[in-house]
Amino acid sequence: MNRISWDQYYMAQSHLLALRSTCERLAVGATIVRDKRIIAGGYNGAISGGTHCIDEGCYVIDNHCVRTIHAEMNAIIQCAKFGVPTAGAEIYVTHFPCLQCCKGIIQSGIKAVYYAVDYKNHPYAIELFKQAGVSVEQVELEEMIIDTKNKEKLQLLASLISRLSEAGVQEEEIKELYEQANQLFTSYT
Repeated sequence: MNRISWDQYYMAQSHLLALRSTCERLAVGATIVRDKRIIAGGYNGAISGGTHCIDEGCYVIDNHCVRTIHAEMNAIIQCAKFGVPTAGAEIYVTHFPCLQCCKGIIQSGIKAVYYAVDYKNHPYAIELFKQAGVSVEQVELEEMIIDTKNKEKLQLLASLISRLSEAGVQEEEIKELYEQANQLFTSYT
């Protein structure tokens, strides 16, 4: 049996956390790890008990949603809330941290940032990470671990089935293909 690497395991956790995001603009997840143990996780969304972007839309000022707390900060705040030290820890994030999260990561004592996707990588954030001695490495999630493109695949499948119907393929054959695809996309074994 081939096991996934630690980096892929923690990055997969971050992508799972991103699925809990309530932000309509970008779903982000973050996992804080110390000594090969997950100590916190976070995703971007509103304050606990607050109005969520998915309910009322984003509250955008100067092209930033001010309602949203970023995933990295939620994970760091979770550690603070429960008294879990972050000094020397690592953080795995689905997207490159913004400038404010960069500062929070540095101040919390996290020593390594692993991110999957470049996202508005701010030059000053990169400089601050270097100044603070925080290592930064891109670790893309291997798609076969978690299917992050399921929605797009389902849309393509619907389009292909529609084209088959328009091309005159018999209804029974289309139904059979649809059932096979449905089983494939909903099976977890």
